[in-house]
Amino acid sequence: MSDPAGMTTTTELLESLKDAGNAAIWTQFDARYRPVLIGFARHLGLNHEDAADIAQQALLEFIRDYRAGRYERGKGRLSSWLISIARHRTIDLQRSMGRRRAVGGESVIDQLPAHEETSHPTLQDPGTLSAIWESERRQAILAAALEHLRKNTKTNEKTLQAFELVAVRGVPPEAVARECGMSVDEVYVAKNRVTRQLRTVVDDMTRAYDED
Repeated sequence: MSDPAGMTTTTELLESLKDAGNAAIWTQFDARYRPVLIGFARHLGLNHEDAADIAQQALLEFIRDYRAGRYERGKGRLSSWLISIARHRTIDLQRSMGRRRAVGGESVIDQLPAHEETSHPTLQDPGTLSAIWESERRQAILAAALEHLRKNTKTNEKTLQAFELVAVRGVPPEAVARECGMSVDEVYVAKNRVTRQLRTVVDDMTRAYDED
């Protein structure tokens, strides 16, 4: 099995991103944070298409500001910067949607001036936003770890599928057994086996994702 501990750390990513010609490092950065941003925006009430647009805007706005020298790590964590950008772009989008509905005669829920904050409580609470971000980050790491097992171990797909259904999606073991053509005991064995394999991979990936 290849070693996930050798993956690029967040500090290394940021340093390499200074080179606008380094397409490979941008691809890594994008792959690491786009899923987190999409999940984060979904938690703020957006559908998948709008959340994907917010993620794209946040990534491009961050890299523009970063290469212009406006991001200083000593004044805020990377996650805080991305949360702030995604939050403001979400507010902008929701205001725009509210105005369109008002013009169409469907609603007048959004007549706020541009400088005022949205009344949505989630968007106003930094602690809640940070908790949402951390939850989405953990899910992204788990998904990346599972993909690592698929590509770099001999663990068969049925075992991984059983694990995802019972441990990630919360499907009852009996239903998983029927879907995967396994006994209930085999489902539990699959869950325990993949859990053991994932533990080290997730720990290594989490260290790489962490910010110094």
